[in-house]
Amino acid sequence: MALSGVEIFKLLPKTNCKKCGHPTCLAFAMKLAQRQASLDLCPDVSEEAKKVLGEASAPPIRPVTLGTGDKAVKMGEETVLFRHDKKFVHPCAFAVEVKDSMSDSEINGVVEQVLNSEIDRVGQKLRVDAIFISNASGDAGKFEGVVKAIAAKAPAVPLILSTTNPAAAEAAVKAVADKKPLLYGANESNADAMAGIAKSHKISLGVAATSLDSLTALTEKIKGLGVEDMVMDSGARTAKEMLRDNTYIRRAAVKKGNKSVGYPVISFAQRDDVMLETLIASLGITKYSSIVVLSSVERWKNLALFTLRQNIYTDPQVPLQVEQKIYKIGEPSADAPLMITSNFSLTYFIVSGEIEGSKVPVRLAVMDTEGLSVLTGWAAGKFTASKIAQFIKDSGIENEISHRELIIPGYVSILSGAIEDKLAGWKVTVGPREANGIAVFLKSR
Repeated sequence: MALSGVEIFKLLPKTNCKKCGHPTCLAFAMKLAQRQASLDLCPDVSEEAKKVLGEASAPPIRPVTLGTGDKAVKMGEETVLFRHDKKFVHPCAFAVEVKDSMSDSEINGVVEQVLNSEIDRVGQKLRVDAIFISNASGDAGKFEGVVKAIAAKAPAVPLILSTTNPAAAEAAVKAVADKKPLLYGANESNADAMAGIAKSHKISLGVAATSLDSLTALTEKIKGLGVEDMVMDSGARTAKEMLRDNTYIRRAAVKKGNKSVGYPVISFAQRDDVMLETLIASLGITKYSSIVVLSSVERWKNLALFTLRQNIYTDPQVPLQVEQKIYKIGEPSADAPLMITSNFSLTYFIVSGEIEGSKVPVRLAVMDTEGLSVLTGWAAGKFTASKIAQFIKDSGIENEISHRELIIPGYVSILSGAIEDKLAGWKVTVGPREANGIAVFLKSR
């Protein structure tokens, strides 16, 4: 069980030195108890206290990383059952299955789909995250060959190697060990051999059980063999089983502090019916799966799953935002219009989309309102005349344009006079109240 704030406080230096960034040791202890601070922030904590507090302050679900580089997938570190309590930390990964029994053209087709799956949605890059390679043929040599071929064709994409044959696992892992793949397929009969492979190559191990009871026994055994980084499969395959097992696992880890199930979960959504597969995958996204394995990655399905995942893993207390700067839409000349809006992602993408649709090149000034929309930002004092004027001055836009006209959203027309007072020599024009009027407004000019 996690320690309370008072119990943690008893183990701290009690100097109130503020080196940790908190006013008192008690305040820091409370943050540690809520898992909102790291023990590393305290430079004076004793080694004995580190041993006790390090375990207590660690997230209930162990962090595990799949792959390397910019496209590496981080999993685990979750601390809550419900996103409104705090937030979910690492978005679940989508992996598409490739069987080593498939033809070369079929395998290449799937790999190409993965490489071309990335889309940009409200400023975030979303993609199919990994390739799940299964040893369906049972042939160790063929499995190794397919793993090498996929690694060569998609060197940055994380790999999950699925086999219950230790000999096949050893050969395949050895070929791509530097890419830090996940080796999946450790069970009761091969645990010793598979754990040895994972430990020697310093990679994560996927544990495949047949029930929740056998899962805890298996993770404890593998941990005893020296493997710390694991991903768990309880054996759930139906929607009912996934919902039940994933919920039990998360509750046991978060509420009860059960370290035997404190690892990321992998779920298998593959179905012959693509719509049913999408629904099963959606269940995995919403109910605690860290990896969801799919049989196919059609673009329409990707968009649906990407959108759901993005919504579930967005911090509900922090609006989606884009960077504050002047965006060029089209190829604006020096006399192109200059418009301004807030940096709430939805506002930016709607406004920029309408500008693109008008075919009129525009410079769009996006001001930081801490992710609030135009009207809300104005009401909160984030989108005011003085702040707008300061942003325009600091941006250096005056050196890029031949005019001195700023178009503001119609909803804040009340700011026009005040902005002109603070921006000497500038003219402020009031634009449409709604984004769907932007195209007509721009064309009429």
